Amino acid sequence: MSQDRRTVLLSRLESSLDAAEETASRMSVLCALAVEHLAVSGAGATVLASLADGDGQDPSRGLVHATNEISTGLEDLQLTVGEGPCLDAFATGGPVLIADLAESRTRWPGFTPGALSLGAAAVFSFPLHIGAARLGSLDLYHDRPGRMSDIQISDALILADLATHAVVTELEGHASGDAGWLADPHAEIHQATGMIQAQLNTTTENALLRLRAHAYTYSLPLLDVARRVTERQLRFTDEPDDDQQGTPA
Repeated sequence: MSQDRRTVLLSRLESSLDAAEETASRMSVLCALAVEHLAVSGAGATVLASLADGDGQDPSRGLVHATNEISTGLEDLQLTVGEGPCLDAFATGGPVLIADLAESRTRWPGFTPGALSLGAAAVFSFPLHIGAARLGSLDLYHDRPGRMSDIQISDALILADLATHAVVTELEGHASGDAGWLADPHAEIHQATGMIQAQLNTTTENALLRLRAHAYTYSLPLLDVARRVTERQLRFTDEPDDDQQGTPA
């Protein structure tokens, strides 16, 4: 039965790819298919890697694709506060299924209020992995509370597996003209972290924490704060309260 459903979903994916614009990536089409097939409000895919000197403790890479602004905001929020379903799915290697996000405030005190304000009421994350090797997650949200059915969960796991193979194919360089989406759109976060590390003479982990704290304090997207750092509009000092919000370095 599971193999039959995989065949059906793979066929739907290939048909959607044939009908999509030439510039559309496989992952963007897969995320759109997930929204339609699973009857959710939005989907996003994230490829993760360790930013903490390769020890795997602080996965940080960036958004690959999101179907709408709320999905983009949810992914950025998790990078900002360092918690959420995407990061939990990556850490545990299993799906994270939250039918009513309002009840998860104690689990994710930093993520949940922001996610609710964005318009998410339920969140579901499925890891992208091959065996023990974890690559990222396929993240879904719904604008109203509610559980996924067993069939929906089964199909979401299949779609996550198809997304994993899409990532691996791109990494191996076997796809034709479809590798652009794999470029890290959060590269500025890594660059800004390095600049803050030099400004404060601190570790990468502490520099990233300061970047996240500034974004959280001023309710700004993490990527926007990073861009201000790289454009030398924001410089970090030894005291967090003295961080300049808009003065060129």
